[in-house]
Amino acid sequence: MNLLVVGASHRTAPVDTLEQLSIPADEIPHLARRLIEGKYVDEVAVLSTCNRTEIYAAVSAFHGGLSQIAGELARHAGVDVEDISGHLYVRHDTKAVQHAFRVASGLDSLVTGEPQILGQMREAYQTAQQHGTVARLLHELLQTALRVGKRVHAETDIDDAAPNVVTAAFDLAEQQSTQGLRDADVLVIGAGAMGGLALSALRSREVKHVAIANRDAAKAQRLAESYGATPVAFDAVAEAARHADVIVTATGALSPIIEAHMLHGRREGLLICDLAVPRDVSVDAAALPGVTVIDLETLAQADGMGATEGYLAHANEILAEELNAFRNTIRAGAVAPTVAALRSRADDVVSAELSRLRRRTPSMPDETRAEVAHTVHRVVQELLHQPTVRVRQLAGEPCGDSYADALRELFALEGPELGAVDGNDTTEALRIAPLDTDDKAE
Repeated sequence: MNLLVVGASHRTAPVDTLEQLSIPADEIPHLARRLIEGKYVDEVAVLSTCNRTEIYAAVSAFHGGLSQIAGELARHAGVDVEDISGHLYVRHDTKAVQHAFRVASGLDSLVTGEPQILGQMREAYQTAQQHGTVARLLHELLQTALRVGKRVHAETDIDDAAPNVVTAAFDLAEQQSTQGLRDADVLVIGAGAMGGLALSALRSREVKHVAIANRDAAKAQRLAESYGATPVAFDAVAEAARHADVIVTATGALSPIIEAHMLHGRREGLLICDLAVPRDVSVDAAALPGVTVIDLETLAQADGMGATEGYLAHANEILAEELNAFRNTIRAGAVAPTVAALRSRADDVVSAELSRLRRRTPSMPDETRAEVAHTVHRVVQELLHQPTVRVRQLAGEPCGDSYADALRELFALEGPELGAVDGNDTTEALRIAPLDTDDKAE
């Protein structure tokens, strides 16, 4: 299949590293284009969320593609490849498909089963489509992953058991807050998707006093009207923060927006839910006495979040079924170039023989010559029909690749191949194929 996924998530990297690897939405098309312009990456889609950054790619060579992608991630993060390779995971071919399905279904999320990742993956796919960086293979993968994700949520009722990151943070906040959330003064900073989720969750908990601030005042006003909150000017955030009991922050800022000096003079405790990557709360602010911060790292260490084992078992059954079907579809499609090469070889043989016949029988009437040509073509097509139909059918079955291999061997056909590799050890793979390596072995 030549599929490759390279990424880092809350499972493999600390928040500091995820902050370095996080790719702002406006930079994603440029990064994807740089990868496409390289030697080994033919298709690419980039998924960057609060707790993962992943590159989905169709590559012509495993080691070359891996080195190119890891190098681009390192360049973006401003570090050497060796600094991040220990935090990256690599999924190749079938494992890449399985990973995409798990991500789209929410089974690989910080909060197991959360549905927001499905929309984020859809946005990543749409961005890749808009900028022309995906073709047949990634279209097939991402479209199927989105369908599988929807199927898991529809058929397992996993939504009934799985909170999103926001509600998980609020559940933890309820446990740690001395007064609970309902009577607290809550300030939400950020009017994006996470900010909207926060306001919705706060309203469902019947929190009485909620304010929202955002750089774009119009967006804050719209959300405030929708959820019964009070809009706050962004330049008044410091003042609002000094009076808040709880701050929920989820902006796309590249540097902290809650600094220690903004919190000086507070007499009471403050609980902050920092759901942003990069983090919105500075280190010195988080270290102040009386300040408690719940961030993605805190959530990753919490127990009992996400779907129950019953839902997970059903979801995994769906994934196994869909993985098998996808693998069969790709196998059947992968044999098409071999079948085309076989028919092309047959056409070349027929053309050569008809040319030889023309030279040896120059006096043959054109009508007779046309009838002979038609008959020869018909015989060849009849002979090839059953084998080519059957090889397409067999290619979709387990070990189906062997049938296409047999055709290529029997008829001396040429076809592109990708060497078999184990993509689990990223560091070793990068050591084998440094960035300047010409991947001739593939």
